[in-house]
Amino acid sequence: MMHELQPGDPRLIGPYRLRGRLGAGGMGRVYLGLSPGGRAVAVKVIRDDLAQDPEFRARFRREIAVARKVSGLFTAPVIDADVDGPVPWLVTAYVSGPSLADGAGQGAGGGAERDPRRRGGAPRPQAGQRAAGGGRAAGD
Repeated sequence: MMHELQPGDPRLIGPYRLRGRLGAGGMGRVYLGLSPGGRAVAVKVIRDDLAQDPEFRARFRREIAVARKVSGLFTAPVIDADVDGPVPWLVTAYVSGPSLADGAGQGAGGGAERDPRRRGGAPRPQAGQRAAGGGRAAGD
């Protein structure tokens, strides 16, 4: 579920206009944004304390480089990133859907007890897509 932007939230990250909060985790916050062309994107903005850590920035740069090489039906592609600015950020395609926590459910059943389509052991493609980082953020 998207939440309204709060008074301290940025309204613009790079060229991306932020529309609401999708989630937060250990690395920072994830927002729903719009590209200059109007495309919905997920914008991850790194926490201030991590942004001050050169080792974190180096690791974040490597993670972005690896993520750019990953493609496929069940991944949200990296669209843009800025590791060198005052606040590092990453933009991926936005895939609408439940949060990872909601999609996976609580407990070892992975939500199978609530969704009979998941009882066969093979995950639904949508769940895999969200687990790969394409859906709303439940954490980092």
